[in-house]
Amino acid sequence: MTALELVKDWPVDTYAAAVIDGDDIDRVGDLGKVFDLMSVTKPLSTYGFLLAMEEGIFDLDTPLGPEGSTVRHLLAHASGVGFKEGDRIRGVGERRIYSNYGFEILADAVSAAAGMSFAAYLQEGVLDPLGMKWTRLLGAAGWQAEGTAHDFITFLLELMHPTLLHPSTMAEATTVQFPELNGIVPGYGMMKPCPWGLGFEIKGEKNPHWTGPSMPADTFGHFGQSGTYLWVAPGTGRAMVALTDRPFGDWAKLLWSETNEAIWAELEG
Repeated sequence: MTALELVKDWPVDTYAAAVIDGDDIDRVGDLGKVFDLMSVTKPLSTYGFLLAMEEGIFDLDTPLGPEGSTVRHLLAHASGVGFKEGDRIRGVGERRIYSNYGFEILADAVSAAAGMSFAAYLQEGVLDPLGMKWTRLLGAAGWQAEGTAHDFITFLLELMHPTLLHPSTMAEATTVQFPELNGIVPGYGMMKPCPWGLGFEIKGEKNPHWTGPSMPADTFGHFGQSGTYLWVAPGTGRAMVALTDRPFGDWAKLLWSETNEAIWAELEG
């Protein structure tokens, strides 16, 4: 039995999970089942936004969003825009405000410049080239995609060894942006500070957290309210995806951290 098999005891009806450790991949569950990703949509969309940046649609310092905000601010949840359009706007760079609406602003900018929907842009630029046949963006760029664990193994390998982006782009995306900012991680409360990269959450010293306590501070990833998450530990060749059909709640806060800690301890040997 491997630590990954702890997923089998989670209180969910259906699950699929995989751990990558170099050339080895451990798997449990139905890797071909299509799951609702919720905010695990954000890493996918982020990859599309970073591709748009490399293609010259915008750069990180392009003004976008509220006055004083840039593409960098939007990707790093530092623009001050709220969870949805119409939410109260904070000052740019004042606080880490977790925002779905910021991703809509970015998607609209890509769509306008590319002359196609952002969903089509993501499909043509990321999903099709990677062969992610069962993953697609259905609506909002921040939370309305579906996909399989099989596809996300491919995506995790891409995050660790980029082929569609320059490695320096991924390095910047997984570096803490505006490191002084405090903010709330949904479900976990206020974090001081609250490190985030460009579209990817970065573990830092957050406590409590959904990753394992002993996992590296530069571990990056994302979780979704549909009971889903992915993480990558840079430079280690290690990554994980877990998809379920039970909404995030107290069950996940306990079991995700325990499972990730056990998996990390096993990987460290």
